[in-house]
Amino acid sequence: MPGFSRWRVSLIDQTMRVVITGGTGQLGRALARQLASGHEVFALGRRELDVTHPDAGVKVVRLNPDVVIHCAAWTDVDGCARDPERAYLVNALGTRNVVLGCQQAGCPLVYISTNEVFDGRSTRPYYEYDPPNPINPYGRSKLAGEQVVQTMLDRFYIVRTAWLFGCDRENFVTKIFRRADTVRRLEVVTDEVGSPTYVEDLAAAIARLIETGVYGIYHFVNSGQASRYELAVKALELCGRRNISIRGIRLAEYRRASTPPPYSVLANLAGRTIGIEFRPWEEALAEYLRQVWPE
Repeated sequence: MPGFSRWRVSLIDQTMRVVITGGTGQLGRALARQLASGHEVFALGRRELDVTHPDAGVKVVRLNPDVVIHCAAWTDVDGCARDPERAYLVNALGTRNVVLGCQQAGCPLVYISTNEVFDGRSTRPYYEYDPPNPINPYGRSKLAGEQVVQTMLDRFYIVRTAWLFGCDRENFVTKIFRRADTVRRLEVVTDEVGSPTYVEDLAAAIARLIETGVYGIYHFVNSGQASRYELAVKALELCGRRNISIRGIRLAEYRRASTPPPYSVLANLAGRTIGIEFRPWEEALAEYLRQVWPE
């Protein structure tokens, strides 16, 4: 078409040395699997790299990384509400220690962040450059980590994601099944809405992202949105467990230490511009359940 130009992000055609902090966690394991065939991967668990120690950066430098993917974090949202100081120690100061290592190694960082940096008052999905305004200690500590990355590094990817489910760790879906097996009558909130995300899809997207060199902020989640109630209903439906009774309740009725943002759906605008798109969460959930709930 006249006047229409197409462009493509050129991928780095070389093996990279990739250091993954939090390498024994759900996302860390998925990333190690995803990257192993094309790159040299160092997936470091807490025993190998405690990011809260000041020498964490030195250990990163010794591995001579081409890129660091920083997955290590304290993601217990209610735990962070009970102990905000520890949340900052791990999620903010721990990030600073890793960033210092990236500075010395001269490499970029991928910082894994969260939908909870937003306050949940929006009436439409959040774009990458909407102003953050976290309402709980977990979100505030993760935003502090983002700020460390942005102020201390020239080259970085900030990847916000949400509501992860995958095979390597307990998650909301597995908790629903466990409760269904014990009480057979569930109460799930209807007014907390977010972006369910399959960890394998997220890992594949990050693997593509680090080969682009297009730095910035990204929202990587499966497309669509769901309430906690809708996610629970769909998971049970896909496993043929429609006999389980589920009553919808309001957030105000569910007592917990933290206050989640009521609406924290993320829009993957920046990723789409470089060709990184996600399938609907329902399709991803069905694939996940085939892995953990084979017929």
